[in-house]
Order: sequence, then C-alpha cells, then structure tokens
Amino acid sequence: MRRLMIMLLSAAATLAVTAMLVAVWVAWSFQGPGPAAKSGDMTTVMLRQGSSLPEIASTLARDGVIRSAPIFVAAAQVTGAARRLKAGEYEFASRASMASILADVRDGKIIRHQITIPEGRTSEMVVEALAAKADLTGVAAAPPEGSILPETYQYERGEDRSAVLRRMMDARDQLIASLWAKRQPDLPFTTPEEAITLASIVEKETGKASERPRVAAVFINRLRQGMRLQSDPTIIYGITQGRPLGRGIRASELAAETPYNTYAINGLPPTPIANPGRAAIAAVLDPPKTTELFFVADGTGGHVFASTLAEHNANVAKWRNIERTRGAAVSNQTPVLAGEAPVDAPAVTVEP
Repeated sequence: MRRLMIMLLSAAATLAVTAMLVAVWVAWSFQGPGPAAKSGDMTTVMLRQGSSLPEIASTLARDGVIRSAPIFVAAAQVTGAARRLKAGEYEFASRASMASILADVRDGKIIRHQITIPEGRTSEMVVEALAAKADLTGVAAAPPEGSILPETYQYERGEDRSAVLRRMMDARDQLIASLWAKRQPDLPFTTPEEAITLASIVEKETGKASERPRVAAVFINRLRQGMRLQSDPTIIYGITQGRPLGRGIRASELAAETPYNTYAINGLPPTPIANPGRAAIAAVLDPPKTTELFFVADGTGGHVFASTLAEHNANVAKWRNIERTRGAAVSNQTPVLAGEAPVDAPAVTVEP
C-alpha cells in the first residue's frame, strides 16, 4: 500500500509538472513573440468574408504569423473573441504576439487603402480612377456631373467600386446641405445644383485657392447684372466633356451655339462642368462683396481683377505685353490654369 501511494503521488506530481509546463508553453505561445516574417518586417494576411474560426486560425498559421492554430482557436473561445472576429486585409509586424494578432482581428484593424480625387475632375475621370485601383471590385457607372466631392477616401481591399463612389456622392450631398443652409441671401441662383454648377466654373477658372472667392464674386456680379459669364472652361466642356483640349479655343468655337458656351448663352450652363471642391462651393455660397466684373491672367499663375471695362482692357494690355516679352508661341494665349489647355482669349474679356 505504501509503495502504491508513492507511485500515485509520483504520477500526480509528474502530471502536475507536465500540466504546468504545458500551461507555461501555451501562455508563452499566446503572449510571447510570434514567428518572424518570411520577408521584410510585416506580413499581409487576407481573411475572407464568412471565414469560420478554424479557417481564420489555419490561414494565420499558414501565412506564418502564429505558431499554433489550435491555441488561437482555444484563446478566441476562452476570451469571447471568437464571435467578434472580422474579415479583411491585415498587416502584422514580424514576431507579433498571438495575443496582439487576436486583438487586431477582433477589433477589425484592417488595412485601409485610399484614393484621392483632385478638385475639378469630371465624373468620368473619377470612375476611371476607381477602375484603375486593382484592389477594388465591381463596376461603377459615372454619376451626374458635380455629384462627387473631391477628397481623399479610404476603402478596404475587395470593396465594391460603386460603394466607394456612393461615399463620395454622400459626402457632397452632406456638404452642400450644410453650406446651403448658411448661404448668403439673394444669390442669383435658386437651387443647390445651380450653386454646384457655378462652383464648378470657379474651380476650373483658377488653380489658386486664394482667388476662388474673388472669381466667384465676379461671376455672381455678372449674373446679377444679366451679363454673360464668358468662361473658357465651359466652352472646353462643351467640346470635350472636360478633357484637355490640347490647343487654343478657336474663334468659331467661341461663337458656337452649344448649351455650355457661356459666351453665347445667358446664365448658367445646364449642368456642372466638373466636380468642385469644398472651397469653390463655399465661395459661391458666401462670396465677398465686390464690384469686380472682369479678370485676366497676371503672368504669375494668378489673375488681376477689374470693376470696369476700361480697367480690364488696361490689364489685358499688360498681359499681352508679358506675352510678347516671353515670346509666346501663340498670340492671344492665356496661361494653363486648373489643369486646362491654353485658350485663345482670357476668361471674361468680352464686353456683354
């Protein structure tokens, strides 16, 4: 009996030591440093939508970011994280602990990609930019012109292009709703869409943010006085739908009767000519009080403004002299602004 008791106690001690060693190993596997990355300092792992806990654990083990799939499964179940794991694209540092990896997948710390839409791009150009992102899926059709807010947007790998585009459109709707509610009284347009149309013209007329309010004021003053806007970018849009013209505007195009030729039509064109940014939209809804009706290039990438035709003609003469001094290749050519091709005549030069 004594010998049996000794054997039992010895076996129990062995089991206890073994259990303790296993517990220490499990704890070290969970809390200690994980495997080194196979290449570089990070490992990217894609956990597909709808993955089960065992599949997630197997994927992490196969990609070399955890040592033991069973321990990961057990830890997720014990901690309650098993019901909260999120699919997506993850990036884990070399030797990251299993505990930190489980926490990241539980909290959905997926990689966020981004796309930047510059101000003044057309809707077709935005859709083309989305199509060029190979980590997006699906097909997005071009929305109405002016319905997108140019900004930087984040997205997940595998996200549908139409969903990203919808966020761009929702952002524009939210912005115009906010700014429209605080607009100046008695503006010479009556709907938010008309405001976007005018903002798109302001956006294309100048690449200098500091000038947008003054350019907006010029066009608003002209609308109030019944003067034609005479904006070159509107002519270009009528010809190319916003693509660079690649040459100067011809005299015949200045006189062409298209819905977008603001040298030939009164008021605003039927739709925006691009997607304006926040600053351009804000400028047309809260323009400064000025008497200015004209502007022309000043030779530095900006414009000089005038309230009378006589002042404007003097400014135009100065610009022509700058052209001659520089040896301009094409007579009557203004500088490239807002990504547009040169045009034959400065914007807003013709007396109404």
